[in-house]
Amino acid sequence: MMTSEPRLSEIASHLIQPSGIVSSDFGKVNRIATACGISFDTWQKGVLYLLLSKKENGRYACGEGGLVLSSCRQIGKTFTLGTTAFILCIMHERLTVVWTAHHSRTSDETFNDLAALERHPQLGKYIERVRRANGQQEIRFTNGSRIMFGARERGFGRGLHSVDIEVFDEAQILTQSALDNMVAIVNTSPNPLVVFLGNPPKPGDQCEAFEDKRATALAGTDGMAYIELSADPKADLDDRAQWARANPSYPRRTSEAAILRMRNLLTDDSFRREALGIWDERDVAHAIDRALWQTTAVNEPDTHGLIGYAIDMPPDRSSLCIGGAIKHPDGSTHIEVRAFEDVKAKGTRWAVDWIAERWPKTAAVVIDAQSPAMSLLPDLKAAHVRPIITNAADMGRACGRILDQLRDGTLTHLPDDDQPALALAVKDAITRPIGSSGAVGWNKTGSDTDISPLVACTLAAYGLTVTKRNPDRKQKVMI
Repeated sequence: MMTSEPRLSEIASHLIQPSGIVSSDFGKVNRIATACGISFDTWQKGVLYLLLSKKENGRYACGEGGLVLSSCRQIGKTFTLGTTAFILCIMHERLTVVWTAHHSRTSDETFNDLAALERHPQLGKYIERVRRANGQQEIRFTNGSRIMFGARERGFGRGLHSVDIEVFDEAQILTQSALDNMVAIVNTSPNPLVVFLGNPPKPGDQCEAFEDKRATALAGTDGMAYIELSADPKADLDDRAQWARANPSYPRRTSEAAILRMRNLLTDDSFRREALGIWDERDVAHAIDRALWQTTAVNEPDTHGLIGYAIDMPPDRSSLCIGGAIKHPDGSTHIEVRAFEDVKAKGTRWAVDWIAERWPKTAAVVIDAQSPAMSLLPDLKAAHVRPIITNAADMGRACGRILDQLRDGTLTHLPDDDQPALALAVKDAITRPIGSSGAVGWNKTGSDTDISPLVACTLAAYGLTVTKRNPDRKQKVMI
């Protein structure tokens, strides 16, 4: 067991630092903390040094990708980042910090901990007032700075602007959609910071954003800091040295009795995640078998049947894809990408015109409710197009149907050379769990992966199974 305070580099199972660091504001923060009787452990100092490290131009080194900290529970993440945010608000006038958790009880606890500093003999004088109304919890400082608290499950954060520091607590329960909705609130800050604090996700957690941040960091992406504190993946669950490696606050701040309680009450898998910070081994196999995909390619598809389309965009809105599908009378389906354009070069209005032109002979147009392509909905409706809006459960059914049809030989598509965007999406797509019933959706392997062509084609095929519209049906005329 470690007898002295370990350095961050000695205990982190993964420690990825942004390039170009020339200085850090941590020294200033630490001096104020020390003067006020607040002491950081050595590993905590390492985390804060990275968080507040700066490039030669004065901007934060991890300002582009943020700082991500994955660890076990009860390690002191909230204390470390919460007190630092408090001190930064003292140091800078009109600094705005947003602290958001998935559950309201978690954000409430953090708020209560930091609001208690109102009684601190040195720090309390910097607080102008504490607002305790539910949903509007806030610590306001005498210099105009403030820290706002709220729960994502209650919609907190949407509509905010001019935020300088954003902390995503419980980041293991953070959907990409929630991140998309909230990360833009720091866009107008001259030097923003975004922090993700979380534990290894358990099965069923909506963790795609946290998993994506981890995968992006481990792939070597610059501009972000990634810190993972955990025991060895194959650790003996009763090895106290592994407990100390995963939780550097053990045994000084986190007692042996506390960890033993978790050991006795949790399953082995849960103990690995909750007490040792070990991520579950993920099956990173491709979602679609390449050999099976190749065998279902056709050069001359059957074009007779109901026609459907779907529109999708990746989270960064860099491209826009229209997927197409044809449902044949025997139930088989053909899918293909009908249009795929760079949004920066061509915009998005073209897609509305494209769909509107074909609507009279179209059985279904689909957009997923969580897709950035939802921004086209008002224009589509103005063009008298009535899209089907799908949810997460629909996505699970849609992806499952594609996999079933591939195995059954009732799905066709064009050869990869004719559909490079779809081929690349199929090559890079993996699966993610949807809910706890075993349903899956498509997921990307990294931040630079665009699976929107596969999503669009999948939804286009699904739309034809639920639509009641048939443009080929002959209407009876009543006189």
